Order: sequence, then structure tokens, then C-alpha cells
Amino acid sequence: MKKTVFLIATLAIMVCMTSCGNKKASQAPAESTVPAYEVVNAPQVDLSEFPVDKDGYYVIFDGTSFKGWRGYGKDYVPSKWTIEDGCIKFNGTGGGEAQEGDGGDIIFAKKFKDFEMELEWKISKGGNSGIFYLAQEVTSEHDGQKVYEPIYISCPEFQVLDNANHPDAKMGKDGNRQSASLYDMIPANPQNQNPYGEWNKAKIMVYQGTVVHYQNDVNVLEYHLWTQKWTDMLQASKFSQEAWPLAFELLNNCGGENHEGYIGFQDHGNDVWFRNVRVKLYE
Repeated sequence: MKKTVFLIATLAIMVCMTSCGNKKASQAPAESTVPAYEVVNAPQVDLSEFPVDKDGYYVIFDGTSFKGWRGYGKDYVPSKWTIEDGCIKFNGTGGGEAQEGDGGDIIFAKKFKDFEMELEWKISKGGNSGIFYLAQEVTSEHDGQKVYEPIYISCPEFQVLDNANHPDAKMGKDGNRQSASLYDMIPANPQNQNPYGEWNKAKIMVYQGTVVHYQNDVNVLEYHLWTQKWTDMLQASKFSQEAWPLAFELLNNCGGENHEGYIGFQDHGNDVWFRNVRVKLYE
């Protein structure tokens, strides 16, 4: 009798363990599949061909030409980007990112690792744009064709926005889509943006994984790449592993193996201007 009871109890435990294990497995999230992709290694410009100002910064836009600049995934500057009054200008239609015509994001064709970038920007009423850094050019196959993935899934973005009139300012969390924020992850604090149509100063510092955003000469945020906290922030954003596996993989190791990448400006369909663009290298 004792043997029978023991066998029944043992069987019950085994069934419970099996069923509980199956239940746990069924509740666990499915592994996200990262599609096959390729990081494009295009020729880079020679920085020695650009002037160095009195403060030791390379002047990478002189106000008169697009020397060193090209479209993301292109070998030319799209025609919607022009030079106006010494500024790089994107000429938008107000139709957002899905507008027609020869547009798209632009990059300076040199990968930077540890650096400071300074520039000034202004945005049109209700406008949206962004400043990218540590960006990669990434392709993958869609319907048998190789296409470029969006630049913003490979790199951090310094948000450029008309906070007062663009709805994105109220989206995200705690203002993390307002100007100078690390887009969708860290809000700029304090929020000291000048209104649309007025110039704002931006400064981005990247040094051995530490990143600092400045807006109008004020340090508004700081974070550290390639850390557990960085991974956790990605998981809490629109770029989470479950929501966007490829973006999560690229951003989690943004800058790639060498921790370097392009600087770029965003075509978001609205008029935006950039000027006095300069970069200092940390040797």
C-alpha cells in the first residue's frame, strides 16, 4: 500500500512538473528574430581637407558648399537639401517623412568616435527634425531586394522640434521627445528651447561611451552607452527587442565594433536650418 501511495505521489509530482514547465514555457515571450543585415562600409572623406578654427574644431560646413556631405545611402546630396544664407536647409512640404520628391536624411561622410560637435539650428512652426550621431548605413533584404534601413535605428538622436506646436512634444514619456532630448529615452532637463524661427545652440559630446547633450549652452542630459542601463533604456523605448529586434540589436551596440559612426541631419518633412557646424576630435 505504501509503495502504491508513493508511486501515485511520484507520478503526480512528475505530471505537475511537466505541466507547470509547459505552462511556463508557453507564457515566456517568443525569441525575437533579427533579420539578416549588412553594415555598409563606404569611402570616407579626408578630414585634413577641412579647415580648423581658432578653437581647434574642424569646420565641416563652411556655409557655401556641401563638401563632405551626401545623402544617407546615396552618393549625392538630395535636392530638397539646399544652402541658404550660409545654412544647410531642408525644404519640406509639411507632409512628414512620407513626402514625395528627392529627399531623405544626409550625413557627413566621415565616421567619428570620441568627439564634440557644435552647431546652431532653427525649425519652422510645427516642425520636426533630428541630429544623428554614431550612425551606420545598414541594408537588409525586402522582397528579394536590398534596401537601406532607416538611419535612426542604428544611432542615438538629438531631437530637433518645435515644442510648442508639434504633437510629438506631448508624446513619449516625461517630455523625452522634446528638443535636445535623447529621442524617446531621456528628456532634456531643463527644457530651455528658443521658439520656432529662432536659433538654438546644440552641442553633443561623445567620449568613451559617455554622451552629453547641451542646449543653448546648458548641459541638459548625460548617459552612458554600452552599459546595462543603456540596454534597459532601449527595452523601455519604441526600440525594444520585442517591438523592433533589428533596431534593438544595432542600438545596443551603436557605433558597431569600433564604436564610431556618422553625423547626420534628418528629413522629417519640415523646413529646418543648420549652420556653424564644427567637430573637435578627442585624440
